[in-house]
Amino acid sequence: MTRALLVGREPGAELGYEYVTEPPYEAVVVGSLTLGQLLRFREEPVLEALAQGKQVLLYTPGLPEAPKNRSLAGSLASAQRELKNWGVLFTDGGRKRLITAEEARVLRQQGRRPGTDAVLTPLAKEILEGSN
Repeated sequence: MTRALLVGREPGAELGYEYVTEPPYEAVVVGSLTLGQLLRFREEPVLEALAQGKQVLLYTPGLPEAPKNRSLAGSLASAQRELKNWGVLFTDGGRKRLITAEEARVLRQQGRRPGTDAVLTPLAKEILEGSN
């Protein structure tokens, strides 16, 4: 089984890794983040893994709940986009697909809706509901 450094809590779904706390490891799994951690993401082991070209997975059910504050929700969505731009792969264990704001805009322009198995970022939800 592939060894992965675990950041945060262990994911609730089996992702196919043996979790470790020290090198050597071939991948990094971010099992959970708080609001503050997501907004100011600077986990050194994750950044090092990305710099080395190692796979980094973020377990989406471990992300904080979408806040009722619209500005904060937008900031969280922006933080998630930044992680995706860095190459972090978002997963819920293979059952659902994360829809970002960019993907939501394309779906809305095409007059389509995401599948029932989709997980929407707070901003993507607003876009698809016509609020943004």
